[in-house]
This record gives sequence, structure tokens and C-alpha cells, in this order.
Amino acid sequence: MTRISMGVLLLLWLGFVHVTGLYLFTGGFLLTRLALTDVTAPNDTLPPTHSRAIVLIIDALRFDFVSPDTPLPASPYHHNILTLPAQLTAKYPRQSFLFNSYADPPTTTLQRIKGITTGSLPTFVDLGNNFGGSSIAEDSIIKQLTGAGKTCAFMGDDTWMSVFPDSFHPNLTFPYDSFNVEDLHTVDNGVITHLFPLLEDKSEPFDFVVGHFLGVDHVGHRVSPDHPSMKAKLEQMNEVLTRVVDSLDDDTLLVVLGDHGMDSSGDHGGDDILETSSALWIYSKGRPLSSNSPVPSGLVEYTTFPGAAVPHRRIQQIDLVPTLSLLLGLPIPFNNLGSVIPELFASTLPRALSLNSAQIHTYLQTYRNSPSGKELDDGWGNLRLAWDAISSTTTNSEQWLIAHSNFNRVALSECRSMWAQFNPIMMGLGLALLSIGVLASWGLYTRVSQADHRWEDNIAHKLAMAIRGAAAGTTLGVLAFLLLEKYLRPHGIDALDLVLFSAPFFSCVLTLIASPLQLPSSFHEVPFVLAIHAISFLSNSFTFWEDRIAPYLLLTTSLFPAILTGVRAPTSRLRRRILGYSAIFAICVRFMGYYSVCREEQQPYCHVTFYSQSTAPEHIRILILPFVVTVAYAIDKVFLGTSKSNGGMATLWLNFILKPALLLGSLSWILEWVDTTGFWGDDPMVSSVIRATRTWFARIALGFLMLPGAWLWWREPLCIRVQKGEEKQAGKQQVQILGFGNAFGAPYLLFYTIFLIWVWFSSQLTGQVVLGLSTIAFLCYLEIADGVKDVRELDEAFESGRISGLVDGKSHGNADASVASPPPEVAKLRIRFNDMMTISLLGIHTFYATGHQSTISSIQWKSAFVLTPNVTYPFSPLTVLLNSFGALVLVGVAAPLLAVWNREPKPVLVGNPRERTDASEQAGTDKQDPNPTSLSNLAHHETTVAALGVMIYFSVLLLGTAISAAILRRHLMVWKVFAPRFMAAALGVLVVDVSAIVGVGLGLSRVAARVEEVFKGVVG
Repeated sequence: MTRISMGVLLLLWLGFVHVTGLYLFTGGFLLTRLALTDVTAPNDTLPPTHSRAIVLIIDALRFDFVSPDTPLPASPYHHNILTLPAQLTAKYPRQSFLFNSYADPPTTTLQRIKGITTGSLPTFVDLGNNFGGSSIAEDSIIKQLTGAGKTCAFMGDDTWMSVFPDSFHPNLTFPYDSFNVEDLHTVDNGVITHLFPLLEDKSEPFDFVVGHFLGVDHVGHRVSPDHPSMKAKLEQMNEVLTRVVDSLDDDTLLVVLGDHGMDSSGDHGGDDILETSSALWIYSKGRPLSSNSPVPSGLVEYTTFPGAAVPHRRIQQIDLVPTLSLLLGLPIPFNNLGSVIPELFASTLPRALSLNSAQIHTYLQTYRNSPSGKELDDGWGNLRLAWDAISSTTTNSEQWLIAHSNFNRVALSECRSMWAQFNPIMMGLGLALLSIGVLASWGLYTRVSQADHRWEDNIAHKLAMAIRGAAAGTTLGVLAFLLLEKYLRPHGIDALDLVLFSAPFFSCVLTLIASPLQLPSSFHEVPFVLAIHAISFLSNSFTFWEDRIAPYLLLTTSLFPAILTGVRAPTSRLRRRILGYSAIFAICVRFMGYYSVCREEQQPYCHVTFYSQSTAPEHIRILILPFVVTVAYAIDKVFLGTSKSNGGMATLWLNFILKPALLLGSLSWILEWVDTTGFWGDDPMVSSVIRATRTWFARIALGFLMLPGAWLWWREPLCIRVQKGEEKQAGKQQVQILGFGNAFGAPYLLFYTIFLIWVWFSSQLTGQVVLGLSTIAFLCYLEIADGVKDVRELDEAFESGRISGLVDGKSHGNADASVASPPPEVAKLRIRFNDMMTISLLGIHTFYATGHQSTISSIQWKSAFVLTPNVTYPFSPLTVLLNSFGALVLVGVAAPLLAVWNREPKPVLVGNPRERTDASEQAGTDKQDPNPTSLSNLAHHETTVAALGVMIYFSVLLLGTAISAAILRRHLMVWKVFAPRFMAAALGVLVVDVSAIVGVGLGLSRVAARVEEVFKGVVG
């Protein structure tokens, strides 16, 4: 088996441990609730007040869009634009009702559709279904309508088709693509096109119509709520509602609502007050919905909206389900937890509340008798007390009404707490596996990082031990399940779970036996920074301020030792090199920190600088193109030019691949800004030309440039050129190989830029500036780390007396002293764990600076439309993933560069010569190493160590977030802070693992193979 495959197998093994640990922990931590399929009996209802209803959903309709008494001063465009609901509520107080409705998080469209049709609560993990929702199996108002033989029509967001695929009349169903956030009008125009003919044609029968508009939501995602486009879109919605009201008859009930709100940047998904505060308007044109008698104050709730002067009536969004069901004469859906809105029931309010509380009580009793019934144990006492309070009061009295309402709200509160449900056994197994995986990987790191010419044999031995442990663990897992199933019957765990735990667990145990933990050999190897970073996740404050902590750790802890080394460097050239690049590194990191997005918890101490008006601040749009040229020039003339490695493939790649691709990537987003802001007017033809142009910019760069470029790199990755000398000896002309001193690093840097281009294209203009600064900072650190290595080698040479004098530089032009070449057998690895910590922290800092947070609402959906104007698989999910986690992709791919930067292709052996001789004698072989002239042996060795180091860093962060989520699972902010950070850490580990394996197994493998082919005969 080849050297590179051994290193990759080691990394694959560690990746498998991470995946299985994640699977087990998430299986216990992020559970979904049990959806009961029972259906409420059809006779449990009231006489209908209306025979049919129109439900119009204006996606992301925030409450301040429709209520004139709650203006927000910071929003100049959307104030009081949607005025009709407030006007009619003031004019017809018994027929028009306007509410601030609370939408349970996660505030993603699929979860809210489930809530407003079933009355049930979403769970945190359900948000992932927003991109491929399955049909709703539980009882819903749609199921009750179809069961009663009613005709249902639908038009708008096609998400409804995934949850109710067969519920709407086939001739009255008009779905439209929902994820093209750049299209502000197609869905809305489609709803309008099909809605009004249905309302105006009296011969067209319908009982229930759902119209789901998306324009408001798409404006928010694309250009923010404060953009003039929001004003135009809300004016259009106001005109639509006016026309709908004019078309209503007295027997039709109108319901208008937002499925969720949107935050100040136009996004949603989390639990910010602007995301969860949506509007609900219910209007009856002919029949009063309430009496003149006031509703008991104990049945109503008020809240003051942010920026409002007075409180306003507030309900739960799921309250619409029992209310609308009873008004239409339908039973309340079985799984409902909402409570009827008392203002909408006149003399029937006692009966409505009684039916409502009975339905919820029946549901809870049925749930308690289900396999998941133990989840109710903690709250059952409170539920019993609330239910018993009903029978202890006088029937139909005000206290009796309040007791019914109180039971409904207690049930809702207990269920909200209950569905933060956990399986402690699965969580414990996952934590145990992640913990021992960290220990085993650290033991491997300390052993593999030691200079040993037989490092491949050591890895093979440890992998063999791991395989034996996995085989034994599989057997033990199956036996354990059989015993537990026979005697204990554990809930929520099966044979696969036990096998997936025991196989990697015992694999790690045997690996630890083969590679016991060792104390760090020097202070530089003590992972203080990593320990501090991981422990910080136990604090909610440190967790949501991580974007400020990461650059602090990066500059003060990781860079500080390098500066100390630079100050005491033995030559002025080394001092200038280390301190100069350290200054540039610090400046880049500091400027990166200027750009940020803010979490709700960071207010009022955080100011959003990543967005300004639309896509990016004004100065970025002006300076982005010269900045791109500057970054490309720095790579060419400075970082590759210093070692004369900008020849060969580098010349072709930099001039005809990298520079054009980066420029086209920036031009594409500039055109997106032009199209978004209407810079050239609102002409649809101009907009379509711009859209096509920027799409083809991306396709040309990533297709016509990248694909043949990558093929050329694979054929000849080396960045060297031969320079002929003038002197001749014995008829031979002397030649000089330029780029020899960086023969490994330069071609691998070109491989790294392949991924940089992809991430660059997926990032908005501000993100591209951050990526450019991050790239320069990373390349500066390569020079810093290489300079520190030179200082270390000089110090060792001084101590051993091997100094032969000072020169202007060695073959790659970066060193300051000519050290008498040590015997190959005493060569040492030149990287330290501190180096891997630095690039890991730089990646995390880049993640935050490119406009991301560990929150759902920070996902930049615009990136889905880089390559195509519509959502297209797999390109749209890929570009969103690269936009979100591209910084960590670059960390994994960059790790091997730490090992091979300025690495000459020399035949080296590592380890102690006496140990090698003794080993050879014991093996009965020649004392000479079997492969003494391998040019890439050390490069293979160090890249494996570097990749292992970054994987360890992110796995420790994962363990820290998992422990914090487990310990603080009953914390008030678990779903707001700790769970999202754990999920971000989980995705981060997977991204880093895959990219590091690709870097070592694909990029370095090809570079090393080509170096061997070209130089083995010359150097060997």
C-alpha cells in the first residue's frame, strides 16, 4: 500500500469516528415529536357561521406591515402600506379583527404551514425538512375539509404540494416554484391570475381556497425590508386585498396572515421577535363574528410590538386552527394545541372553549398512552391540576371560561417544554464516542508527528489494531443488544445503534493502547487555545460572541509566539521577514473583523456592516475589481515570486485561470447588485439580459476556465522552469531549476485556488473582500511559519556547531544561513500544532466575517442562484453550502500547505540512525533503509500530520459544543444558542474532514507523484 493511501486511510478512520459519534448524539438530542394519526370525530363541532373561506398567506408578512399604531422608525418604506386590514378593523369592529400572532420557531415556511393547518408544534430538527417536506400524516383542517367532501383550491408556494399532495381539487391547483428568491413577481402574479376568476365566476364551486403569496418574502431575502421594492410589493398586496374584499359574498370568511415575520435583514428561520411576530387578519363582510359583550379579560393577551407606543392584541398563530375549524362547522384537528380566539365567538364561546379543551385533553391522554408517553411524565401533574380546575368552577361562568382557556395554555406550555425531548442513552453514547475519538486522535497525532522513517509502518500497525477493535466491538454490540432486548427492552435504541457505538469505540480503545497519550514535548505543543475555545461553549455569552473571540485568540495567542521568535531571530533578514508578514497578517485579520452580521443577543452592542442597503457597502462595489487584481498579483509576484515558483504551470494558471475567474466572480455579483437596485431601470428586457450575463460569467469561469485548467494542472502541476547558464564545463552547459525550493508548495497552492475560486463565486461582494484578506493572511502565515522553522533550525545548528556561514539566501530564496546539511536520518518535522490552530482560527474568523452566524437566518440564499436563475440540483445546494462553510473548506484544503510550503525535494530519512539499524537487524534485513532516496517521504508524512491536526481542532470544538448542549439541554437558551452552535460545529467537522482528506489524498498525492517523476533521477 502506498504512503499516501496509508495517510488517507488514517484520516478516513478518524472521519468515520466523527460521523458515528455525531449520528448517535444527534439521535438522542435532536428528536422529532410523535405525530399521532388519529382523526377527530365529525360530530364534535359547532354550527358553521360561514360555508366557505379564503385563506391568503402573504409570506413573511410582519405585524408592523399592517398595523398603523405600531410603526418602526427604522423602516422608511413599509410603514402603513398594507392599510386595508387596519382600516376595516376600525370601521367594522364586530366583523374585522387584526391580531399580532406568535409563530413558533423555527420560522421556516414548511414548519409554519404544518402549524397553521394542524395546530401542532414544530420541533427544532424539523427545520431541515423545509427543503423537502414530506406529506402531513396527522389530522389537519385540510384533511377535515376533504373528509367532509369540501372542494379545496390552491395557488402559490409549491411547498403545499409536498405536505398535501392529493388534497386539493386537481383542476383548481396551481403551484409555483418557491425557492427562487430572485423572482419577486411570478408566484404573486400566478396567484392573482387564478384567484380572481375563481372568486368572480359564481358558477365555479369552491369551499376553501388557499392563496400563498411569496413576493414580500423574496423582497426581504433579496434586498431587505427597507428597500423601495418592499413598498411597491406591499402596495400591490394592498390592492389585491381591496379587490378580494370587493369580490366577497356574505357567506365567505376571509383570513389573511403571514406564516412568519422577517428580521431587519429580511431573513427568517429563528426566534427573533421580528421573525415570530406575524400578522393575522380575519374579516367577515356580511355577518358579525362577535357580540357587543366584552370578552373576559382573563381570556385575552396583549403585547407591545418593538417600536410601538401602545400594546396590541396578541394570539398564538396556531389559534387559527381551532377557530377556523369551528367557524366552518368542522371538528378541531386531533393534534391541535391552539386555543379558540374568543372575540370571534358570540353566544357560542362556552361551547367552543369546551370542545377545544376536550380535544386537547383527549390528545394528551392518547399521547400518554403512546410509545412516547413517558415524555409527559414531568408535566402531567400540572396538566391534571389545570384540568381538574374546570370541574371545580360553575359551568358557563367567567371563571369556568378562564379555567378552560388556562388548561389550553398550560397544555401548550408543557408541550413546548416536552418537545425539547432527549434520549440520554443515545446522547451518552455519542459523547463517549466523540470523547474517546479525540483522545485516540491526539494519541495518533503525538506518535505520527514524531520523526520516524517507519511512520507508514506505524500507521499500518495502528490501523490494523483499529480494525481488530472494530471487529470485536461489532460482536460485542450485537451481543449487548440481544441481552438488553431480552431483559431490559431499552427504549429508543436498537442493534444498529449499539454496533455503530461499539465498533468505533473499541477501535479507538485499541488505537489508544497502540498509541498511548503523551505529554507535549514543548510548550508550543500545549493546546491552550483549543482548550479555551472548547470550554467557552459552556457559556451562552461566549458562544454568541464567538465572532469577537476568534480574532482575539488568533492575534494574541497564535501570532504572539511567532512575533517573539521574529524579534530574537539571529539575522536581520529573518527578523524583517517574520515581523513584516506578521504585521500584514494582523492588518488583514483586523480589517476582516470590520465586516459582520449580528445576532439578536448581541444587540445593542453590534452593528451590521456586512450588508448596506442591498448587497454590499458602497466602497466595496467601487474597489472590488482592483482588489481582485491586487490579490492575484500578490500571489504571483510575492508569495510565489520570492521562491521563483511563478513559472511553469503557475504562469498559465495565474494569468489565464485564477485572475479571469476571480474577476468574473466579482463582476457577476456587481451585475446582481445592478439588477437588484434597478440601477438601469425596471425594464424586464434589461433585467433578463443582466441575469443571463451574470449567469454565463459564472458558467464560463467555472466551466470553460476551471475544467480545462484543472485538467492541465493534473497533467503537469509543477511550477518550475529551467534557466540555462553561460558557463560550460566539459562540453556541458550549466542549468538552474527555478522553483526547486518550493517544488511541493507552489503546485499545491494552485490546487488550493481551485477551491478558492468556487468559494469566491458563491460569496457576495463583501464576502469576496473578506476571502481576499483571508487568503493574503493565510499566505503570510505560511511565510511566518516557514521563517520560524528557519530560526529553529538555525538555533539547533548553532548548538550543534553545524553553521557554515551566513549567505543571502538558500535555493528557495527565503533562508538566511547556510547550515551544513545534516545527515538525512536526523531531519525533523517542521510543523507544530500551533500552526494548525492558527489556520483553524483563521477559518472560523473568516466564517463569521463573510456574513454568517450560528443561526438559520444568516444563511445567504442568494448564493443558490449563482449558476442558474432557478433552484437547480445539485448546483444550488452546493453553492449555498460553499457560501456558508467555504471558509472551513479552505481550512481543510490548506492544511497540507503548512507541511510543503518551501519544501525542497530532497532524499531524506527521519528518525534516529541507531534505532533504524537496530530495527533492520531485528527484522533480519539490510541495514540500509528500503527506500532511502524518497523525495516526498517527509512531505507525505507532514501533510498527514497537518490534516490530522486541523481535524483534531474541529473535533474538539464539536465535543465542546456537544457537551454544552447536553449539560445545558434544559437551559432557557438551548434552542436559541447551544443547539444551533452544535449543529454548526457538526457541519464544520464534516466539511473539514472531507476537504482535508481531499487535500491529502488528491492534491498532495498528485504533486508528490509528479515531483518523484521529475526529480528522482536528478536529486536521488
